[in-house]
Amino acid sequence: MQAEITRIIGIDPGLRRTGWGLVESLGNSLRFVGSGTVRSDGKRDLASRLCELHDGLSEILHEYRPHEAAVEATFVNKDATATLKLGQARGIAMLVPALAGLPVSEYAPNAVKKSVIGVGHGDKKQIHMMVKVLLPKAQFDTDDAADALAIAICHAHHRQSVAGRMRLAEKAASA
Repeated sequence: MQAEITRIIGIDPGLRRTGWGLVESLGNSLRFVGSGTVRSDGKRDLASRLCELHDGLSEILHEYRPHEAAVEATFVNKDATATLKLGQARGIAMLVPALAGLPVSEYAPNAVKKSVIGVGHGDKKQIHMMVKVLLPKAQFDTDDAADALAIAICHAHHRQSVAGRMRLAEKAASA
């Protein structure tokens, strides 16, 4: 039985900038495919900005054709309005791949950091450094794109452990 390549898009939602990063996963190996940032115009109304994010992510999915998506979970901050707007951008980040028929997984920021740098707390520099170690050919134009690659890496690590547990359960059930 030959393993299949799985193309994963990681999405770091934000209203001004939504980062995206694509990796291919085959067994334990990861390969950088692409990354970037979808931006919305801060001078436009909220609905128009959400449409810009929707359209930008839709174009990325159409161009790269990922198999699975992973989105960073929203954290709550002191500014309720900013949290609400981030939640709306996150809704777009989940909706676009779901409409494309992709399974969408969610990961807390600490889970992403733990998967990439080994601990649940760390700064952006540590994450970026480890993304470059894990994906030597990776290029990213913003912190958001680097974070999106980290989210894709996190999903690649977690999906393997889930698949392994499912195979063990299937073997036990058939024995």
